[in-house]
Amino acid sequence: MNISYQWLQDYVATDLSPEAIASALTSIGLETGSVEMVESIPGGLKGLVIGEVLTCRKHENSDHLSVTTVSIGQAEPLQIVCGAPNVCAGKAVVVATIGTVLGSGEESFTIKKSKIRGEESYGMLCSEVEIGVGTNNDGIILLDLDQVRVGMPAAEYFGVVADAVLEVDITPNRVDATSHYGVARDLAAYLTQNVAPVKAVLPDLALSVEGVCPLPVEVTVSAEQIARFQGLVIRGIKVAPSPEWLRFRLEAIGQKSINNIVDITNYVLHEYGQPLHAYDLDKMEGGKLIVGTAKAGDKMITLDHTERTLTEHDLIIADGAGNPLCIAGVMGGEDSGTTRGTTAIFLESANFNPSSVRKTARRLGLSTDSSFRFERGLDPERTEWALHRAVALILECCPEAYVDGGISDHYPVLSEPYRVILSLDKMNKLIGKAIPVDQVERILASLEIEITERSSDVWTLAVPRYRIDVTRDVDVVEEVMRIYGYNNVDLSGYIHANLSAQGEPDRSYSRRLLISEQLVGAGFSEILNNSLSNGADYEGLMSYPSSKLVRLMNPLSAELGVMRQTLLFGGLDSISRNLRRQQHSFYFFEWGNCYEYNQTEGGEPSMADYAEHLRLGIWIAGQRVQNSWAHAEEETSPFELKAHLEHIFTRLGLKLQNLKQAVVEWDIFSGKALEIRTGGGKLLARLGQVAPQLAAKEDINLPVYYAELEWAQIQREAERAKVTTGDLPKYPVVKRDLSLLIDVAITMADIERVARQSEKKLLTGCELFDVYEGKNLPAGKKSYAVSFFLQDEEKTMSDKQIDGIMDKLQKSLKKELGAELR
Repeated sequence: MNISYQWLQDYVATDLSPEAIASALTSIGLETGSVEMVESIPGGLKGLVIGEVLTCRKHENSDHLSVTTVSIGQAEPLQIVCGAPNVCAGKAVVVATIGTVLGSGEESFTIKKSKIRGEESYGMLCSEVEIGVGTNNDGIILLDLDQVRVGMPAAEYFGVVADAVLEVDITPNRVDATSHYGVARDLAAYLTQNVAPVKAVLPDLALSVEGVCPLPVEVTVSAEQIARFQGLVIRGIKVAPSPEWLRFRLEAIGQKSINNIVDITNYVLHEYGQPLHAYDLDKMEGGKLIVGTAKAGDKMITLDHTERTLTEHDLIIADGAGNPLCIAGVMGGEDSGTTRGTTAIFLESANFNPSSVRKTARRLGLSTDSSFRFERGLDPERTEWALHRAVALILECCPEAYVDGGISDHYPVLSEPYRVILSLDKMNKLIGKAIPVDQVERILASLEIEITERSSDVWTLAVPRYRIDVTRDVDVVEEVMRIYGYNNVDLSGYIHANLSAQGEPDRSYSRRLLISEQLVGAGFSEILNNSLSNGADYEGLMSYPSSKLVRLMNPLSAELGVMRQTLLFGGLDSISRNLRRQQHSFYFFEWGNCYEYNQTEGGEPSMADYAEHLRLGIWIAGQRVQNSWAHAEEETSPFELKAHLEHIFTRLGLKLQNLKQAVVEWDIFSGKALEIRTGGGKLLARLGQVAPQLAAKEDINLPVYYAELEWAQIQREAERAKVTTGDLPKYPVVKRDLSLLIDVAITMADIERVARQSEKKLLTGCELFDVYEGKNLPAGKKSYAVSFFLQDEEKTMSDKQIDGIMDKLQKSLKKELGAELR
């Protein structure tokens, strides 16, 4: 949100610079990102001065140019060649001196000394368009000498106003700070604590409208979602451009000036944080205003010229004929707003239910300044001052306008301050420091939190209703700390710890750190993606069907409308982002929860239908080796990914020989995927090459290999696994190689399984070191060269013993798999 420095000073007296205020606001939780200067006239007319044309003669070599001498208050006048038809001696002009930059962006140019058809020129005489003060470009600006001072800056003559604009990031819980007065109130609390006592003050109202009806408009409120609805009628208005001061203030903070009535409602919104809306009274049929819910299927065209279809859950303001005039708290209707011909308005100041406004805004895909505030919750007590303030400004801008009748005020349940019990002892323990009681009192008073009762060190507090985020004692403690300053709490040097037995979650966390460190050591980078995902990613997938998506009721956008079922798409987005930045090697991993919905057939939805799974996603893509003088470039492969998974299982104490591997169909992968399960059939991981069509959606044109590990099951297996240590073997390992002719469908996992079943005691490992498929082999066959490793930990193995084991292995492989020796 943009905050004007000059506007801010209307409410709190301070001589701090804009940069100092930015620093102060950041220190109390209103993080300020930047401070930018703005001027009422772009460029601030820098380098432009008022000059007097002393002489003017026709250019000898041109029919339309004139050669002038112009005094700008210096010792010598300037010779300037001018092409304007109205230039003449004895008039004051606006002079752009050498070095002045006119225009902006690509259209800007710098005034330089030049020679025009043989005559030297030392500047430029300017028109209204050239310096941005008007639209007349028929000639240069001519002023009477008795109205100016020769040599004075043009900025002084045209009244250029400069301001600093602070970009303040407002967190969702701080709706009270979504206005200049709200920010001023926090700044005053900071100044009271750190500089000198000061209070944020609202401007005095020149007019106060009293009375409740009679009104020329009947107002009926039929919806329970309306906390308060106020309004009145103003007649005799004249819709016109806003006065300069109002236009500049709005434009300085990035608001477009529309007309005086609309601008005043926007001004009060940004001044006080209360949205207002002005209805053209003559467009209101039936002389009646109905505040309630729409009928399903009702349509209206909003101010953004878009037709909206309403539901029975949407709050609207309609006229006596039932025509929707405004979507309450979101946006007005195109046909109900003020125009040049408007002479009478109904001015609304209301408080709508936050949940209702939020649901309607999200469903319609609308986000406005009004909905931004209503969604977060406003104080019903604030509507009246905002209404009076807007009336006063309208009557100031339209001298012939007047209020017709009193105020209509629907306020069924009065809003009371929040009651909070605060223990000073608890506060000091939470803070870790005893703040003097008088200082706590001063901070609370500066935050407009009243101490209504004291009982020893327990206080009863009345918290203003506009502080919707301060309803508990810990919230009050946070407010005190925010103003007191976190940096003012010294570290004692002691750590207060609670020793307790390590539980399963602690061991799981330790293992996650262990695996993360292992992956980082292997060259991976950890990524973190949003758990909210795009539902379109899951369309057409059987592995993660759309029917199992957990959908948000009020998503921030369509792209963030569901909870992710898999980590895959976040990683693909990260690869795509890095690929666009000319990266060529991708080794990523991410820990994250995934969600699914499995509704009980025939039953009502319940929490039992929702599941949350912690998973580890691993992605590799691009170059495994690049730009190396010692090694040729090499692409990543699924076998490399599988090796990383095996290292993870081994590090956690899982024995690879006890795991089952199977090739399966899984539509997020291209071709076949590999499943790794426990001996009991519980899924541990799936891996494979990501389907090219999924990668292409993210503009990825290279193979991506992905594995997703089920951490909960891996954690259970790791809990049961026993990692033991022992002495280094005293006796040698024996290696024997076999070249096997097998069917193309047989995998290395099949060979290892049969080998370990055949020799359970002395076989320590199997390794595939060569694969051949091609000519000289029977159809449907392939050749595997496999190394078998044997070891007896008690003695050196004899040749007879080794040959016996290898003979048994060959027979088992032939019997189970039909393997033949080549």
